[in-house]
Amino acid sequence: MKKTALYDKHVSLGAKIVPFAGFEMPVQYSGVTEEHFAVREKAGLFDVSHMGQFFIEGPGSKDLLQFVTTNNVDALENGKAQYSCLPNENGGIVDDLIVYKMEDDKYFVVVNASNIEKDWNHISKYNTFGAQMTNASDEMSLLAIQGPKATEILQKLTETNLSEIPYYNFAVGSVAGVNNVIISNTGYTGSGGFEIYFNNENAEQLWDAIINAGEAEGIVPAGLAARDTLRLEKGFCLYGNDIDDTTSPIEAGLGWITKFDKDFVSKDTFAKQKEEGITRKLVGFELQDKGVPRHDYPVVDAEGNVIGKVTSGTQSPMKKIGLGLAYVDKPHFKLGSEIFIQVRNKNIPAKVVKAPFV
Repeated sequence: MKKTALYDKHVSLGAKIVPFAGFEMPVQYSGVTEEHFAVREKAGLFDVSHMGQFFIEGPGSKDLLQFVTTNNVDALENGKAQYSCLPNENGGIVDDLIVYKMEDDKYFVVVNASNIEKDWNHISKYNTFGAQMTNASDEMSLLAIQGPKATEILQKLTETNLSEIPYYNFAVGSVAGVNNVIISNTGYTGSGGFEIYFNNENAEQLWDAIINAGEAEGIVPAGLAARDTLRLEKGFCLYGNDIDDTTSPIEAGLGWITKFDKDFVSKDTFAKQKEEGITRKLVGFELQDKGVPRHDYPVVDAEGNVIGKVTSGTQSPMKKIGLGLAYVDKPHFKLGSEIFIQVRNKNIPAKVVKAPFV
């Protein structure tokens, strides 16, 4: 198992450590619900240094990314970021990722921890454009400071004007005396805030500086469990659960990052799905009765026929009900449809709703 540069810090804080995507990661500190509400109402600090980071640069960099991702890289200006995905040759998804345009002919790509090698190999396979690729995953750390107080806390530590960095934009600046930090207005919680990328040797210095700066605002260290309940309340996809090598971006509700005004891997497959319609779709659902839906629980109709399966589910800390995401067959994926989630041999009624839930 790999460890992030902050592993010893998490242990000293009494975090519960679990194996995740090949890393020893903190799943929780004070408790999932407490961390969840801290992020929704104040601020939380996440170590997400297990994520992968690639630099793709040189004259062929844009053409390479344009072909291997579904979103339109042409729309990126310097200082802007873009959510996208890597489609495979069979109409599935290799991974979802964020593409940052650092400068002309230089891009920074952030991928999921479990897919670093897979993504690297996939992008390399299509690199007939002469782009220079660097895998910086082992050298870089990533902290996510999230919540309504996050900007206020981080602003104490940097001269970069954070109010001038819109959502899905970034700047490179100094934070708590550390130079060349990528300061990105992004996150996976839906509560606002920033993600910062920097070299491993500065990890403890930045962690301590942020925790100290946010003490008055009530910042807490937060783990992967709260990260999961937070993202699920906002209906954000998790790779390996809601999207994978067998799901298309059209089925997953990611048509908005699939742009057909360019050529890319599996373009024709997705265009056909968009034109002819799909037979299953990723939907949000809320239980109408007590129960907690979990990954892989069957979804059935009123007669008990299996019509899909749950990909992510939880008891929402904010709404105090069971909710989640599921692939559901046509025509049951229409908004307002009644479906049933099989929880421990009981068919619990649920309603198809539009995400975000919160």
